[in-house]
Amino acid sequence: MSLLPIVTLPDEKTLREVSKPVAGIDSHVKKLWDDMLETMYRAPGIGLAAIQVGVPQRLLVIDLSKDGEVKLPLFVANPEITWESDARSDYEEGCLSIPEYYEMVTRPAEVKLRYLNRQGEHAEMHATGLLATCLQHEIDHLNGVLFIDHISRLKRERVIKKFQKAQKLGKL
Repeated sequence: MSLLPIVTLPDEKTLREVSKPVAGIDSHVKKLWDDMLETMYRAPGIGLAAIQVGVPQRLLVIDLSKDGEVKLPLFVANPEITWESDARSDYEEGCLSIPEYYEMVTRPAEVKLRYLNRQGEHAEMHATGLLATCLQHEIDHLNGVLFIDHISRLKRERVIKKFQKAQKLGKL
């Protein structure tokens, strides 16, 4: 496995790109998933979309296990949310592509998902709590949406300007 560079703000061109579906699960997809997982663990994070490592494919990995627990990675290709609850949940979200910035985001509390699993089989899932939030966050990435798009325009503009300034000052 290899560590991959994570794309961060202010590179909105890459982060705003809409990812393309994968044709199927082959050894290249599995290797990318494994590299993404290693990158996510090292960062550390709980979710990572392929576009965050510069690959515009509809792939993501998630692992909500805590330090010291058995790792339970979830490998998802071509995810499609088929249902979302009317009930909402608030979580303080962060993102490996927007380091050290956190904000409360309101999303559906539950979602149903259709996707391809690591074996290339069609699968469905009903997710609640943190898993539902994380899936929605990562699927947003695949659609060119960042979690800061769910906060006020003023806050979003402020964080983007902060990263643009840091880049100009050579701090990124």
